[in-house]
Formats: sequence, C-alpha cells, structure tokens
Amino acid sequence: MNALKVLFSIVFVAASFTVSHAQRGARIGYIDMEYILENVPEYQEAKNQLSSKVSKWKRDLDKMRQEIEQLKLNLSNERILLTKELIEEQEEEIKILEDEMIAYQQNRFGPNGDLDVQRRQLVQPIQDQVFNLVQELAEAKKYDFIFDKSADVVMLFAAKRNDISDQILRSINRAAKREQALSRKEGKNIEKEESLSAEESEAKSEREEAIADKKNQREAMMEERRRKRDSIRMVKQAEFEARRQELLDKRQRRLDSINGVQNNTSNEGSSGAQGPPSGPPVPPGGGDGSGI
Repeated sequence: MNALKVLFSIVFVAASFTVSHAQRGARIGYIDMEYILENVPEYQEAKNQLSSKVSKWKRDLDKMRQEIEQLKLNLSNERILLTKELIEEQEEEIKILEDEMIAYQQNRFGPNGDLDVQRRQLVQPIQDQVFNLVQELAEAKKYDFIFDKSADVVMLFAAKRNDISDQILRSINRAAKREQALSRKEGKNIEKEESLSAEESEAKSEREEAIADKKNQREAMMEERRRKRDSIRMVKQAEFEARRQELLDKRQRRLDSINGVQNNTSNEGSSGAQGPPSGPPVPPGGGDGSGI
C-alpha cells in the first residue's frame, strides 16, 4: 500500500513536471542498488569478512550451549551424591553461563547488535558514494528524476536505456583505483583509529581491562568451586563404595549363616532315620539257649 502511494506520488510529480516543462520533456533514469553492491569488490570483500565473523559467532554460541547442556547432565547424574550447597552452587554456575550466552547472542545478533551495526557500516559508505555520484551525473546530464529500482518504488516497466547503474559502477571503480596507495584493510583501520579520540581510546581500554578482570575472577571462582566439588564428590563416592561393600559383606555373612543352619539340620535328620543298632538274636525256647 505504501509502495503504491509512493508510485502515485512519483507519477503525479513526473506528470506535473512534464507539463510545466513540455518544451523539452522530463529525462528519467534509474539505478539498481543491489546490482551495484554485488559488483563492487570492496563490498564483496567486506561481506565475506562479515560472513566469517557470523560463522564464528554461531560456533561460539554452539560451544556455550553444549557446555551448559553438559553441566546440566552432570548435575542430573551426580545430584544424589551432592550436598544441597553443592547443588545450589552448580545451579548458580549454570545460570551464570546461561545469562552470558543470552547476552552474547543479543550483543551479536539482537537489535543494534554487532551484525546489524556492521551491515549498516558495510552498506552505508557505498550508498553515500552512489548518492553523490548520482547527484553529479544528474547535474551533468540534465536528468530530472533518478529512481532506485531495488527500493520500495514499484516500477512496472523500466527500459534498459534508462539504467545508469553501469555508469555509477564505472565511477566507483575509477575512484577506487585512485585510492590504491593504501590497502583497503589498512585504510579502514587507520580511519577507525583516527575516529577515536584519546579519551575514547582510554575509556575503551579501561572497559576492556575491567571486563577481562571480571572474567578472570569468575573463572578463578568457578575453578575453586570445581576443585571443592571434586574433592567432596570423591569423599562421597568413597563413603558410598564402603557402605555398599559393607552391605554386601553383611548379606553374604547372613547367607553363609543360613546355609550353615540348613546343612546342620540335614545331617541330624539323616542320623535319626537310621535308628540304634539291634542286639544279637534270642534263641527259641528260652534265654539260656538249652532248648529244654
């Protein structure tokens, strides 16, 4: 809807301008900013560098996420062996790492984050250069209107003869050749350093040192916690193993005792079934054996 309003406004202005200057008619041209950007070597080089940075930022986020997941898994597996204090310390450590990951993600990919800022920094110089060259070309060749084909303006038809993108590109390339005394990377670094005042540089250094000190302190604290946790875990593990072995020995002694009782009972039953041995046979007719 906004694009249609812009289009109607342009058509109305162009028609009015043409009527008021009917003697010569309006001269209209257009550029394709996307086409220009894709064919500027400096833009492509900076775009590739930004893509490399984005890939590294994503790898850093993945590494943070994996570390947090591993800590959660370790806590889940070892919770039964840890005291309440150690559990709370590990949960606090996980929370700190999660907050750092969220902050890192926002600083890199959030609104006005590094990606957003560097994209604008990547495109803005070329857009400014194109704008200035369009102004010069329009004045030199008496153009009345020059539009951007890749913008929100809806161009239902655009004759190729009115496309001045290649002319702008040639002007950009000529300007680039005049500035080849310094490499593009060195020039950008010099401009960046010159843009910072002495106070800004000092303040930036202080912030970086404070961040580094805070990070070192946190890492030292976490390392001390890990050593303490590992020591307590080893003691708990030894106690657990000793208790387990004690229970196994006790159960074995009970089983041995039961088996001993059962063996004694079986031996006594076998002896009772046989009975006492019988005496010599009594002869018939009396006990004296005379038979009378």
